[in-house]
Order: sequence, then C-alpha cells, then structure tokens
Amino acid sequence: MLRIGLLTSGGDCQALNATMRAIVRTLVNRAPEPVEVVGFEDGYQGLIYRRFRMMDPAGFDDVLARGGTILGTSRTPFKRLDIPEADGVDKVAAMKRTYAELGLDCLFMLGGNGSTKTAHRLAREGLRVIALPKTIDNDTWGTDLTFGFTSAVEVATRCIDDIRTTASSHGRVFAVEVMGHKVGWIPLYAAVAGGADACLIPEIPYEIDKVAAAVERRLDAGAACAIVVVAEGAVSRAEVEMPKKEYKRAVAARTSPSVAYDIARELGARTGREVRTAVPGHTQRGGAPDAQDRVFATQCGVEAALGFLEGAHGFMVAQREGRMCRVPLGEVAGRLKRVDPEGDLVREARALGVSFGDE
Repeated sequence: MLRIGLLTSGGDCQALNATMRAIVRTLVNRAPEPVEVVGFEDGYQGLIYRRFRMMDPAGFDDVLARGGTILGTSRTPFKRLDIPEADGVDKVAAMKRTYAELGLDCLFMLGGNGSTKTAHRLAREGLRVIALPKTIDNDTWGTDLTFGFTSAVEVATRCIDDIRTTASSHGRVFAVEVMGHKVGWIPLYAAVAGGADACLIPEIPYEIDKVAAAVERRLDAGAACAIVVVAEGAVSRAEVEMPKKEYKRAVAARTSPSVAYDIARELGARTGREVRTAVPGHTQRGGAPDAQDRVFATQCGVEAALGFLEGAHGFMVAQREGRMCRVPLGEVAGRLKRVDPEGDLVREARALGVSFGDE
C-alpha cells in the first residue's frame, strides 16, 4: 500500500484541483500497489495540526474544471516558520510528526515561492516532498510556466476588453489594475492581449509625465479611449530612488485604495481628461481554469506522480523550453522569476506603441 499526502498552500488559483486529479489518476493507473490519499486541509496548517481527511481516488474524477481548491488553503509564511504558533506549537516539528505518524510515502505540495521554500526545508529535514508550481503570478524560478497564470491572464484580458467598450462610448481614459505585486507577468501579457496603450510593471519604473504623454498621443491620434494597465506593484522612478525606509513610509501614508487610483488621479491632473479606475481584483484567481491551464496542470500532476513512482523526490516539476523536467528544490526555493525589461515581449510591446512610462 502506498500512502501519499496532498496539500495546496498559499493563494488559491484556478487549476489546483486539476493538478491533484492528475497526480491521483496517474498513481492509480501506474502504481504497482493500491494507493491511499491523505488530503491536508488549509495548506501547511493541516499538516501542522493534523487536519486531514482520507480521500477516495474516485472523488477526483469530476474536478478538472473546478476552480479554487477542494482542500482549502492558507498562508504559512516561510519567514515565520521557526517562530512557534500562537499556541506554542513548533511548526516544523509538528509537520514532521504528522508525516511520520500517518506513514506517508510522499507529500505532494502545490504552491508558489514561499510554499516551495517550506517544501525545501521539509525535504532537508528528511521528508520526501515533491513540489508543483502553483501561482497566478508566473514568478516561480526554474519553470517557464506556472498553473493558474494563463487563467488569470484570461480574466484580466476579458476585463480590459469589457472596459474598452464603455471607455470608447464616453471617450475616457481607464487605469486597469492587474495583479502583480512583485513581478509584472500578468499585466504584461494582459496588456498585449487586450491592446492596452500603456503598461506599468514593477520591473520598469515609470515617470507619470511620460505615461501622460503616451495617453495624449493616443487620443490625439484619434483613438476613442486609452487604456493604462497598472500592476498592483507598479513603482515610479522617484519611488525607486527613495531610501527603502522612506519608500515604506510613503506607501504607508497612502490614502487611496491602491496605486492605480493614484495614477488615475495624476493622469487626470496632467491631461485634463476624465480618468476612471477598474480593479478586477480576486476575480483573477477565480472561476474555472482555461484550457491551457488544464493541460499544463495535468502535465505537472502526471510528471510529479511518475517521478515519485521512479523513487525521486526533493524536486519541483517544471517546464523549460516546452519540455517537462524536474528541478531540485534547492535550485528554485527563494528565487523570483522577474520580467526581463529587455525581453522579447517587452520589446514587441514597445514596437506596437505600448508605453512602459520610461521613455
């Protein structure tokens, strides 16, 4: 009898269930002996506090298109991993104990950067762990793609498409805030797919006067509206040049809901145009996974399960140059994959006339 554990950690996304389905179906079809599935509820918290349930493999048959996670999820920050819980529980010791007491042969962890760092820590503590790259942000080092990303881009793009119709009707400028706190993959892809006029991402600090000039050029050329895609983590050149403590104070002193509102206000003041703000927010994490996410999530789950059956562990499943592979956890843990300001898609967007507010 093989007994495996499943947990989903960090923020949710659209293809978590599809990934777990692929793991379980592959093991049921390929394992030389029966498989028991232990599902941990609410991410690492379930592993810490023994909140789990035995899961019938047949129960995964109908979850391919279901968004969210049937196990629930939560955030257990890696930087607080060695700080006892409020009730005094030693997190790492508790997770090791639960793993041993349940007699797990492997733990499959679906999570992003912070969750992968915790998986690496557990692997160094002697647990057999396999990670699968979950994040809408597509910022996990070592893989070209993460599941959740293309679905989030689809939602953001659809928002831009819908905003364009009302913006065109009234001749307005819109600042559309897209998720991307530390990296700009979603806003970059959505800006290109949605035909935006400007795209402000964390990797390319903007100057508001240059954004305003780009908007004016677009409208003066006869466009019915202008769309500025703003990453939630967009930063100005002036902010980047601030000392770190001063920048934190400036952010803390903000009275607007988010950076997109600040940018909309400044654009309105500089252009004299009516500028509105739209924030799709957590809809970018919600709903059913798109076809690409279903395929990639399935590939990840299958490859993770096959790796386990081969006796491998301590790796993250990844895709590089179109091929599935295994990357050691130590290579990916704690590293972010950022947008290259000189990369192909940025270069191509500039050629289309998309402004990044830096030139």
